[in-house]
Amino acid sequence: MAPDAPAESPQSAVTQSVPTESAAPPPVVRRAAVVGCGDISAQHFAAIEAVDGARLAAVVDPDPERLAKAADAHGVPGYATLGELLDAGEVDVVHLCTPHSEHAPLALEALARGVHVLTEKPVAHTLADAEALVPATRKAFAERGVQFGVCFQNRYNATIRALRDLLEGGSLGRVLAANATVMWHRTADYYAARPWRGTWEGSGGGLLMNQAIHTLDLLQWLVGPATVVGGGASRRALEGVIEVEDTADILLEHTREDGESLRSVFYATNANAVNSPVTLDIVTERAELSLRGVLTVRYADGTIDIVEESGALPGERSYWGASHRLLIADFYASLDSGVPFWIGADEATGALRLIKDVYARSFPEGGWL
Repeated sequence: MAPDAPAESPQSAVTQSVPTESAAPPPVVRRAAVVGCGDISAQHFAAIEAVDGARLAAVVDPDPERLAKAADAHGVPGYATLGELLDAGEVDVVHLCTPHSEHAPLALEALARGVHVLTEKPVAHTLADAEALVPATRKAFAERGVQFGVCFQNRYNATIRALRDLLEGGSLGRVLAANATVMWHRTADYYAARPWRGTWEGSGGGLLMNQAIHTLDLLQWLVGPATVVGGGASRRALEGVIEVEDTADILLEHTREDGESLRSVFYATNANAVNSPVTLDIVTERAELSLRGVLTVRYADGTIDIVEESGALPGERSYWGASHRLLIADFYASLDSGVPFWIGADEATGALRLIKDVYARSFPEGGWL
């Protein structure tokens, strides 16, 4: 995020109110394209419309009906493939909202053409693809200033930012323990609507890759880099419907800044009867922090602080959170910053590495690679 501007003196404020020939130019507006017009694309369309530095210029989708609907709705040209869009030369930034298996190859294609890339999670559907993206994104930035980012938007939630600030401030002492849960609901119809979601080839995994990856990312971002001590993933409710998992539990070990380690417990399922709020509990030497929609901080002296979330999506998807717009605005701001976007390929691979470790323990027959 950009640092706060220095406070102005009254004299400087008066001086700056007078137009001069050296006034800063208006912000550059980038031409954006949404690649993949499924469910999550709505978040990107709304964010692009809200960001001053972005203008929707095109949409891409291989499904003719979905492509025509999106192009008509937004009044922009439609392309069947990313290659056709890049050949037309009408885009500066692509937003990848495609099936997981397409994230890495499409990102590499755009980066090679000098186009900035913001992709939905996961960074890739296999660890090998993610690890190949890391040097490719670094090279693209070093040689041409091309940015790459991954949508872990929950890092921008007001409650999570407050939690992170409290932990980093040092007043709470060392982190002693943590746990998190994702208790959501998915049916056979959900997977039938987008068959790639239930396959190793299309999604690279199930619950952990498609839903719980956000919370795993938060856990290791807040508490510290993690390794898997033990864990398992399986099908509890959708056996015979999907080949990937719908339930998982993981024991993690984190490394604190002081070099000591601590453990956290993670549980997630798509077999819950409803979509419940994500929970996250962190115990420190001087406080207990609990996220249940709002963040509750209970200090050792009995004081209690409450931090509320700044916004939420309307309707049945409110449990997604509402920080896509914040992340996307920050990504566009980074395009002229001269600094790589902070949630890049390397940063986003942390949670993916944990997930693939659990899969290796749970599915020895392979397929998840």
